Amino acid sequence: PLLNLHTAHSSTTSAVSQAMDSPLPLLLALSSLLLILAGLYMTRLGLLGKRRRSYPPVAGTMLHQLLNWGRLPEYMTELSRRYRTFRMLTLTCSSIHTVDPANVEYILRTNFANYGKGTMTHEVMEDLLGDGIFNVDGTKWRHQRKVASFEFSTRMLRDYSSGVFRDMAVQLAGIVAAAASAGERVDMENLFMRSTLDSIFKIGFGVNLGALSRSNSNQEGAAFARAFDDASEQVLYRFLDPLWKAKRLLNILSEAAMKRSVRTIDDFVYAVIEKKIDQMGREGQEFVREL
Repeated sequence: PLLNLHTAHSSTTSAVSQAMDSPLPLLLALSSLLLILAGLYMTRLGLLGKRRRSYPPVAGTMLHQLLNWGRLPEYMTELSRRYRTFRMLTLTCSSIHTVDPANVEYILRTNFANYGKGTMTHEVMEDLLGDGIFNVDGTKWRHQRKVASFEFSTRMLRDYSSGVFRDMAVQLAGIVAAAASAGERVDMENLFMRSTLDSIFKIGFGVNLGALSRSNSNQEGAAFARAFDDASEQVLYRFLDPLWKAKRLLNILSEAAMKRSVRTIDDFVYAVIEKKIDQMGREGQEFVREL
């Protein structure tokens, strides 16, 4: 029996050694593992199985977005005209884009609670937006909405905000008309962003940012506008960059620039808030003295 056991052990050892010497079993095992992982990933994205029909069509991947980075708004508009509702695949998930009014109403009104920003989106945008209304869900979102509602109440819109928006629209129309008369091309996305910044700062803080007119009288405001634009672009790029966390940890490349932009934004906003608090304090003291 001992001789038989020794012989069996020797045979098994020899077989294992031969299997380890041959790369074929290892390649087969790795191939099987990759196929299983790919199947699970595609099933999760709705590319396989019975759930396929419930998903919008795949219009492109992260690679397509990177190749069209210089004309990303135009590229996404072309896809929207072709598909109206579609998916873009990334390494970790798929994002759904839609221009269908029925879908927009369903997401923003009918079933709003089901379409939160999620952990990943909050993490990507936290450096720039913090826990603001555009980056939170649930209780935090309701709190932010309640705070914002005082600024955009019917009375505020009638007595003050509408006038600010109207003046900004006139200024914007003047810039576009001047460019049209001169036969110049304009970046409408950039103009809309700058006019929005001017409007929000005028309504929220009573400060003339001067981003739309690019006035030299407010250098800090112009620096803020540039920093906000750069940081917004970097936030969008984070969705396509799987290494952004590592770069932020090491404070290198685009994430180093992101950190500088956020510092410029914070310095300007906190300075505006402090000035506004001092102004309200002085006005309150003058009001008390008059009483």
